[in-house]
Amino acid sequence: MNNLVRRAGTDITEPLRRFFEGDLDNWLRTEEYREDQTLVIKAEVPGIDPNKDVDITMIGDQLRINVSREEKSEQKDKEGYRSEFRYGTFSRTLPLPEGADQNDVKATYADGILEVRVPLPAQEATQHRKIPITKG
Repeated sequence: MNNLVRRAGTDITEPLRRFFEGDLDNWLRTEEYREDQTLVIKAEVPGIDPNKDVDITMIGDQLRINVSREEKSEQKDKEGYRSEFRYGTFSRTLPLPEGADQNDVKATYADGILEVRVPLPAQEATQHRKIPITKG
C-alpha cells in the first residue's frame, strides 16, 4: 500500500503513513503547543528512566523522539509461578517551524511526562485585512 501512495505522488503525514504501514502501536502520541516564543512538545511516557530509555535527536529541520519501555513482573506463591512482561519502542518525528533554534532545545522529564522545548524566532505582527466579497 505504501508504494501505491508514493506512486500517486501524495505526500502524507506521519500518522497516516504509520496507519498504512500498520505501525500505529509504536507511534508516540504527543501534544504540541506554542507558549510565547517556544514550541512545547509533551509526551506521556510513565515508568521509564529518561537517561536510559529516551533518545531525542535533531535531523535537519525535524525532531525525533525515541522511547524504549520494558516492564517485568514476577509472582511466586504456593500455587505456582507467574511472569509477565511488556516492552516496546515508541517513536515520533516532528517537523520544526522554520527558524527554530536547534542549538537551544531543552528536555525535561517529571511525573511521567517528557517535555521538549524548542525556542522559536520572534514573529512579526501580521496585518489582518478583511477581503470583500463581490456578487457576480
